[in-house]
Amino acid sequence: MTLKERLIERYAMGGVVGLIYKTVTVPLREITNFFLPIFLNIFRKKKFSFNGEELNYFYHRYNNTWVNERVVETPIAMSFVKKYKGKRILEIGNVLNHYFHFPHDVVDKYEVALDVINEDVIDFKPQQKYDLIISVSTMEHVGWDETPRQPEKFLKTFENLFKNCLVFEGQIVVTLPIGYNAFFDELLKKEKISFFREYFLKRISRNNSWQEINREEALRIKYGSPFPNANAIIVGILKK
Repeated sequence: MTLKERLIERYAMGGVVGLIYKTVTVPLREITNFFLPIFLNIFRKKKFSFNGEELNYFYHRYNNTWVNERVVETPIAMSFVKKYKGKRILEIGNVLNHYFHFPHDVVDKYEVALDVINEDVIDFKPQQKYDLIISVSTMEHVGWDETPRQPEKFLKTFENLFKNCLVFEGQIVVTLPIGYNAFFDELLKKEKISFFREYFLKRISRNNSWQEINREEALRIKYGSPFPNANAIIVGILKK
C-alpha cells in the first residue's frame, strides 16, 4: 500500500481528526519502542531473583518485553541455555532467535524463518535427540489456540518430547503463563502434570517487576488482571 493510499484509508476511517492522530502517534510509537529498551538497559539495571540467582530484567523492542512476561522469561531461559553450551539444544516455538543467536534447532509449526523446522511438535521425531529442550510461552498455545481445539494435545506433546526427542538425563524447561490455558491450569491444580521441579513468579507492579511466589498463590492469580498479559508464570522442568 502506498503512502497516499494509507492516508486515504485513515481519512475514511476517522476523518481529519483520525488522520492527524494516526499520522502523529504511529511514528511516535515506533520511535518510543526503538529508544525505550535502550534507555531501560542503561539506566534501569534492575535484577530479579530466580532459584537463588540474580538475573537482569530483559528489555527489547521485539514484542515490547518491558510490558509483559518476556522481561523475566527470556533471562530465565538463557540461564539454562548457557549451562548447556556445546550440547544439543531444541527450542519449541521460535522465540529466542529474536533476541539471541546461539547454536540450536527450532520447531515452530507456523512461523516461517531461516533454519526453523515447520512441523507440528506432536509429530516431531529427530534423528538425533537433544540434551536440552526449551520453550518460552509457547506450549500453552498447543492444541488450545488451534482449530479445532484439542486441549489434550498439550499432554501428548510433552509425551512425544520426553520419549522421542530427549536424551537420557536431558532436561525439558518450559515457561507458561498461569490463567491463559484453562486445561493446563486444571492439570496443575489437580497435580496431573508432574514437573521434576517447578518455580512460580508473579508480577507485582505496574512497571513490570516480578518476584518468586509459592504454588498456592500462583494458582489463584488471573491472566490479564490486575496488569495486562500474564500476571504469573510457571517455570517447569522435566528430567529424563
